[in-house]
Amino acid sequence: MHAVDFVRVDGHLLRVSVSGDGRPLLLIMGLGGNIEMWDPLARALNRHHIQTIAYDASGTGYSPARFLPQRMPGLAGQAAHLLDALGHSHADVLGVSFGGAVAQELALSHPLRVRRLVLASTMCGLGGIPGNPLALSLLSTPLRYYSPAFLRRTAKLLYGPIIRDESTLLRDDVNAWRARPPTLWGYLGQLAAAAGWTSLPRLHRITAPTMIISGTADPIVPPVNARLLARRIPSARVELIHGAGHLVLMDVAERCATTIADFLDDQTTAA
Repeated sequence: MHAVDFVRVDGHLLRVSVSGDGRPLLLIMGLGGNIEMWDPLARALNRHHIQTIAYDASGTGYSPARFLPQRMPGLAGQAAHLLDALGHSHADVLGVSFGGAVAQELALSHPLRVRRLVLASTMCGLGGIPGNPLALSLLSTPLRYYSPAFLRRTAKLLYGPIIRDESTLLRDDVNAWRARPPTLWGYLGQLAAAAGWTSLPRLHRITAPTMIISGTADPIVPPVNARLLARRIPSARVELIHGAGHLVLMDVAERCATTIADFLDDQTTAA
């Protein structure tokens, strides 16, 4: 099963992709990202009998931008209401990078909607350990989504080491990212949502069993942030992928999918 369609959520259209059969896993993408960027991981997760639900947030991919950007609680509410629109009272949730912040806010603001939580390449916002200043400065612009040459020149500075064949990874990234780049307004809206946001004083309120995945060579979100999250979130565990950078979920998709599937199926920690 694989279906891509537009769903109206809170009066706004979101482009949604549902793939595979099994227990639903909501995928929340990082800054400016689109549905297609999930493809390597989603295919691997589907082989583990996990149904993946991915969506283009407002102003990214093919989802129209909102006139007034949302703050982090609004983005979490959008994710919760998408589950409503698809008929799911709750789901497992995976958020990567900026999407990991949205996933944390979802688990905090709508705890009954999140069965299990997976956070990848992400941090708590203010109070976390910032990454490489040059890498963070490159995040301030969506140029990598518009210029393949810029992406190729800056990929290692921005994302860190690439374990999988670099030419294949960057070619796939260019095709997916350039085909459906975020609007400038949508990208700036996400940057504004992240500005000043923090989950640090509230992390102890996350009740969902949580797994945190981090590449040990991530220049954007240093792996010490995974330890910080794990110390503050009850029932949290950390999976470090040695030598991987910020694109760990794409770079070693099969390995991450197996780790995620084992965690979601683990019966030793009550949800």
